[in-house]
Amino acid sequence: MQIELPEKRYYGIGEVAKAFDVNTSLIRFWEKEFDALKPKKNAKGNRKFTPEDIKNLKLIYHLVKERGFTLEGAKTHLKESKQKTLDNFDIIDKLQRVRAELIKIKEQL
Repeated sequence: MQIELPEKRYYGIGEVAKAFDVNTSLIRFWEKEFDALKPKKNAKGNRKFTPEDIKNLKLIYHLVKERGFTLEGAKTHLKESKQKTLDNFDIIDKLQRVRAELIKIKEQL
């Protein structure tokens, strides 16, 4: 899944939900369910997601929505092999971006 977000230090929950094509309520629900998601909150209580939070959200989205894990299964998977899963997910994400770039170059030829 390709997430199109500009390079920023913090992202609002609306931006994140739109990028993942989900409701903001799902993002808030996952925040309660997964310890890996800890967005910062400003004085008003608005959530501000860091790039690290976005990376964790991508992984959770991949496990739950794309691979069909239950929430409990995704939590267990993250706890048992988080670093290995993150490394593999990063590699896959980079390869998908390279592939998309190559397809774009091919179409321009």
